[in-house]
Amino acid sequence: MKYIELQDKDVVELQKLLREKKLLLFQMKLKLKTMQLTNVSELSVVRKDIAKINTALNAKRI
Repeated sequence: MKYIELQDKDVVELQKLLREKKLLLFQMKLKLKTMQLTNVSELSVVRKDIAKINTALNAKRI
């Protein structure tokens, strides 16, 4: 996911996307603890996506 794609979305869409990504991160952490997660690098990708969404939300609020 690129930041440019997020700039076009409105605040409601960004908040919905943020909720989905946070839920996905939670599920991935659970899978990691139970040794079911095969690709650990996906965690960092999801964390970076959350950071990009938060940046886009903060830019919209200003």
